[in-house]
Amino acid sequence: MIVAVQTWELHLPGCHSLKEKPGVLKPLTIGLRRSLNLSVAETDHQDLWQRAEIACAVVGTDRDVVEQTLRAADRMVEESDGARIVDTVTVWR
Repeated sequence: MIVAVQTWELHLPGCHSLKEKPGVLKPLTIGLRRSLNLSVAETDHQDLWQRAEIACAVVGTDRDVVEQTLRAADRMVEESDGARIVDTVTVWR
């Protein structure tokens, strides 16, 4: 079994308050869940309005399939409106 956890450190330049933050993150996390069937959560910086960290987990039996899923997720995050990737970390188990 292959398990990978990928985190993205994001800059949210269009957010000017904590109330605006879910408007950027929610469509992104819902899209990742629906289109790629990933477990996704905001994992850090909940108290900062222009920073966020989201993480997803992928489990599979074939490393190539897990890698393809992570690449697709990375593209979705990169193409999302209102979020800019600052850093990405992937942990394999």
